[in-house]
Amino acid sequence: MKPRLLIVDDDEGIRTQMKWGLNREYEVLLAEDRGAAIECFKGQRPWVTLLDLGLPPHSGTPEEGLAALSEMLALDSFAKVIVISGQAEKNNALQAVGAGAYDFLTKPIELEELKVILRRTFHVAGLERDYRELQAQTQADTFEGLLGTSVRMQQVFSLIRKVATTDAPVLILGESGTGKELAALAIHRRSTRKEDPFVAINCSAIPETLLESELFGHEKGSFTGAHVQRKGRIESASGGTLFLDEIGEIPLQIQVKLLRFLQEQRIERVGGREEIQVDTRVVAATNVDLQTAIADGKFREDLYFRLAVVIVSLPPLRQREGDIRLLAQEFLHRNTASNGRKELAFGTDAVRALIAHSWPGNVRELENRVKRAVIMAEGVRLTAADLELENPAALSLSLNLKEAREAAERDVINRALRKHSGKIAPAAADLGISRPTFYELMEKLGIARAEREGRTVEPE
Repeated sequence: MKPRLLIVDDDEGIRTQMKWGLNREYEVLLAEDRGAAIECFKGQRPWVTLLDLGLPPHSGTPEEGLAALSEMLALDSFAKVIVISGQAEKNNALQAVGAGAYDFLTKPIELEELKVILRRTFHVAGLERDYRELQAQTQADTFEGLLGTSVRMQQVFSLIRKVATTDAPVLILGESGTGKELAALAIHRRSTRKEDPFVAINCSAIPETLLESELFGHEKGSFTGAHVQRKGRIESASGGTLFLDEIGEIPLQIQVKLLRFLQEQRIERVGGREEIQVDTRVVAATNVDLQTAIADGKFREDLYFRLAVVIVSLPPLRQREGDIRLLAQEFLHRNTASNGRKELAFGTDAVRALIAHSWPGNVRELENRVKRAVIMAEGVRLTAADLELENPAALSLSLNLKEAREAAERDVINRALRKHSGKIAPAAADLGISRPTFYELMEKLGIARAEREGRTVEPE
């Protein structure tokens, strides 16, 4: 079936001309005023609407058009409404965009330009509706709180399934904000220990003088303030899982005691003389390079090998192909539901900004930005400004043609390199160019080679 396009215009000649020019690609629906438009919209639910703001009985003002826009978006917040106005009424079109219109066109309309805009708009509308279907499917399939359809995350899920059924210690590696505690919790929930405690401790958040007592517990009177006997986190997690976050921050003297526990499954409380048998599985995590810490004498190599029986590496968000928008929509769904703003959706500039941003804070940063945007948004479409991100389209307006072309080429090259972890051959193949041509473009654009780590460096 052809996708449905609703054209709302009080000029019969324009309606007929547009239908004639577009009916090969779309099922074109026509309406001459707001009442007919809303009736057709309710019954046919077109994905995209072309809406003239000047509608009867007030064709000289935008009132009827803006009212029609508001009613359409109230019926379907995902609808794409492209408003049409004259050159002199451009401010009205901008007002409509602020009220939730997807885009605007000024008269006279060039048919070929309109076809390009419509193809792009229907493509975005299709992606959003595919996401909603996917969201309905993944609500039950979300992997223990982790969400991702990228190849990298599916590999992580597969590894978690395998390791969860064992009692082997696991070391989770990943940048800050990638979801290391969620991964640890997923391992626990998929294990035979799921009915027993999951105890988490952030080793960098507890002063060194208190960390030993926090981990191993203490006996009454073992130090000033120890008025009662107290179990430590290791003992409290017996039968279940202990999650040691920021394991790289543990002092060397405590590393020795932790190593002994991992070897023998026995502990001694601070100030105690009795060995206590515990059955606790350890999952540790860090965002620092433990190999470097070992070389610098800050982390014991034997402890590393005890902890890293299985290593789970969480990819940064920028390397999770396709997951940025999926996660953004999920966070939007959660926050609009809790804030009573279910009509909100991402605007075009917001989507572009989400994809263009490098996400140094990873999933945590994305969640916080979406949460803020839901609070700050004034219209029904979230903007790049609501997310506190730069609008790529606005930035490009400040560039001349040569600079804009180079910026676009640099972005494409960098994305290809990130996608293929810095490997030139598959990146070149993905773009349909030869390796020499790829190298020439890198040289021209000042992009440094980083085949090993998949990083790219922009010129100064």
